[in-house]
Amino acid sequence: MSSTEIEKKSLEAHVELCAERYNALDSKLTNLEGRMGALEGHIMDVKRSLVNRDTAHYKTLVTIGTTIIGVLLTGLVTLIVNGHK
Repeated sequence: MSSTEIEKKSLEAHVELCAERYNALDSKLTNLEGRMGALEGHIMDVKRSLVNRDTAHYKTLVTIGTTIIGVLLTGLVTLIVNGHK
């Protein structure tokens, strides 16, 4: 006899089977909630990593740009000073 047939004949069996189904569903939802929380944590870690990488990349570009501008200004000043002698 299948569970649905038993449930049709007995309200008590129906109530018991529904309670088991509810507990199984609750367990699955609790498990899913934990997994979603872990997934959210991983996503936030990736986001932080990307932000830090972009920040480090930006700092590197600023350093290189500043160095190039410094070298160009030094060369210009040297050209002006030596060009007037």
